[in-house]
Amino acid sequence: MSERKRLTLPKKSVPEAKARKPVDRPRKSAPIFSTTLKQDSLAYALLGAAEAVAKVQAGFSLPDALSTVFTSLEPTPQARGAIQDIAYRTMRQFGLAQALTGFLTSRMPESARLHGLLCSALSLLAEQELDYPDNKRYEPFTVVDQAVSAAASDQSISHGKGMVNAILRRFLREREALMKKASDLPSARWNYPDWWVAAMKAAYPQQWQAILEAGNQPPPLILRVNLRKTSVAAYLEMLNNSEIGATQVGPVAVKLERPLPVEQIPGFWEGLVSVQDAAAQLAAALLDIQEGMRVLDACAAPGGKTGHILEMAEVKLTSLEVDASRMRRVEENLARMGLKSSLVVGDAVNQQWWDGEQFDRILADVPCTASGVVRRHPDIRWLRRKSDAHHLATLSSKILDNLWQMLRPGGKLLFVTCSLWPQESEGQAAAFAMRHQAARLPAPGQLLPTSGRDQDHDGLFYALFQKLPLNTP
Repeated sequence: MSERKRLTLPKKSVPEAKARKPVDRPRKSAPIFSTTLKQDSLAYALLGAAEAVAKVQAGFSLPDALSTVFTSLEPTPQARGAIQDIAYRTMRQFGLAQALTGFLTSRMPESARLHGLLCSALSLLAEQELDYPDNKRYEPFTVVDQAVSAAASDQSISHGKGMVNAILRRFLREREALMKKASDLPSARWNYPDWWVAAMKAAYPQQWQAILEAGNQPPPLILRVNLRKTSVAAYLEMLNNSEIGATQVGPVAVKLERPLPVEQIPGFWEGLVSVQDAAAQLAAALLDIQEGMRVLDACAAPGGKTGHILEMAEVKLTSLEVDASRMRRVEENLARMGLKSSLVVGDAVNQQWWDGEQFDRILADVPCTASGVVRRHPDIRWLRRKSDAHHLATLSSKILDNLWQMLRPGGKLLFVTCSLWPQESEGQAAAFAMRHQAARLPAPGQLLPTSGRDQDHDGLFYALFQKLPLNTP
């Protein structure tokens, strides 16, 4: 469940002002930096990634930060991919890179871009000391040379090229001792804020290390097969004929051995498959949808679950989303699949958009801290604060209570969250059951993130409730 609505914070939360402020997109005539670097060079990619990392530190989500960089620089597709790859790698190693920078210099760079460049280069170098997939991509001395070239080419940080050279070369000389020293710091060892590591230990005393490790792995590309148009077996054969390796990891979930751009995925534009995490694919089936039912998909963007519901049955579906720009993504996804839903821009916390007719089924995919999807969005851990779970749980409880009024007696509401924090998941579900005339039905509960040949999914929580008549004891 990779929807970026998970970064939405309550109005009184300080980080929200940063995370949700309009992205400052520079005019094309005024690029964020001026350089003579070739776009196919590692130096160019490092400089672009450095700017994206700097913006994340200022409170932007990584997708918004990268969008700003791409709008300004207009890189080639190859350069765009390289910038994005390095930025995501850096976010996964950010705690370690921060610690190493502190060890290697007595004074942190004043320039956010220069600091981002050091973190990006150190992340690429440190990865080679760790057992992560695809971590031998760049030769160490190439990284050093290109990072220095990146600094030298940008007038705003060219004064720091000597610092970049000295810090990176010292790391290569002392890397064994420095990595050992960093391993003593929780934020550097696990690449999460200290409070996050402590909270995970408290919530999952037996599994916390595996959960944190899973969040640092590059995410797989999982597809949902549209059974209205093909079968899982037939689609796997189609992939095999295209020499694309894949395995089945869920009822209709297929994992590609190597992630591909959607343009290269057979049948994608024809609606045979959609990109959706295997755990998120469970939602539509849990709703127990029957033909002709009136169904609400609340907080619907980007439309993965909306599409899956419509693939499973002919229903009267309303897709609700508070953000008009995100609703356009729902519309685009449905158009690709050849499906239709009633698209409503409105807030699930109120009833101003509702026509008064109750629903048979409601999917409540509520806002949360997104702690279960950090392998897809590694910036989340650095944007969140410890208090955010409480604020978002309060908002989500209001949404659930409001939606419950729109459910007919005997109808079912599926509560979904991509959080691992009990306050937002099991604690929320238990409190909801206490407040309402609800029967709790079998559902997976808390799914922890896992990666393997037969199972590979994010961390999601599911609770299913049936509305009892008011006179039920």
